[in-house]
Amino acid sequence: MTSRDELRLLPWSGPDGKPCFLSTDDDSSYLSRLADILETTYLDQAVDVLDHAIELLSLPEPDPAALRAASADLTKALGQVLRIAESRGWRLP
Repeated sequence: MTSRDELRLLPWSGPDGKPCFLSTDDDSSYLSRLADILETTYLDQAVDVLDHAIELLSLPEPDPAALRAASADLTKALGQVLRIAESRGWRLP
């Protein structure tokens, strides 16, 4: 049986919404590289979403619809970043 220390939580979910895990000792495998690329993409997107939200909040009267959309984007980005943090935390020595 594989222990939690040997599994990598991937930055995507399965079709049923459950977490996906990768069991490999090869950090350069196709799926490992794909997960690294997606994690980097998600982190970059989170920065962009945060910057946009900061801009909206600096307006004297931000549009409520834009604020709702930014809130949805921030919620999604936060979920992705937390999954990345959890995955990376598991892989710390």
